[in-house]
Amino acid sequence: MRIIGVVDLLAERAVHARAGQRETYQPVRSVAGTPIGSGDALALARAYVGRLGLTELYAADLDAIMGRAPQDTLVARVAAVGVPLWLDAGVSSADRAQHALALGASRAVVGLETLPSYAALAGICAAVGGDNVAFSLDLRDGEPVVARGGISPGEPAHLVAARARDAGAGTVIMIDLARVGTRSGLDLELVARVREAAPGLVLLAGGGVRGLDDLARLSDAGCDGALVATALHDGRIGAAEIAAAHRHASVSR
Repeated sequence: MRIIGVVDLLAERAVHARAGQRETYQPVRSVAGTPIGSGDALALARAYVGRLGLTELYAADLDAIMGRAPQDTLVARVAAVGVPLWLDAGVSSADRAQHALALGASRAVVGLETLPSYAALAGICAAVGGDNVAFSLDLRDGEPVVARGGISPGEPAHLVAARARDAGAGTVIMIDLARVGTRSGLDLELVARVREAAPGLVLLAGGGVRGLDDLARLSDAGCDGALVATALHDGRIGAAEIAAAHRHASVSR
């Protein structure tokens, strides 16, 4: 079970995401209960790696996702921490995917909420390689969040995941924005449906992870990894829980 530490970036600070209400996000001030500089993204990334032993990071450039000026310099500094970085920065074209990789990201994340079409996703995968592309299945209360003028609304989440697989994406990331930072748990039934609809892909999930039990349930539902932020900040998931999650995945598979 891969545990990937999330760094949400807004206005040059690392922020604590909660329920997708971006205008209310506050700076991150601690990791595993230990204070860091208020909103210090590099300190957060280094604590994930050095203190908790995480081997992958996920950065969401919320400014870029919302159509503002991207935080390229800060993203590049996070990428230079030295572990693979998944970067969600409003990628909607091959050029932007290539730019994300040039900043040091190992995977370019293409979010449903900014994706104009499945054809655009296929073009991105063809340009940079599907193994370098993660499709973010952005949800709100289990329903896909689509861009205005983009993919038609109303398609069930598991079918959206299957379409992303057919377009060439090597990974699907399920993120329910309404659950992010709320400690409400995940929709494991939906995770299982997506797993069944998109066999063979790497499947990650995030939004609402509370602790070790949730990580075990995700693994049992077919997830390969979890995106985690709040539970790492407040210490409910620490180095011991991360090691236990790895052991659980190894035994169950």
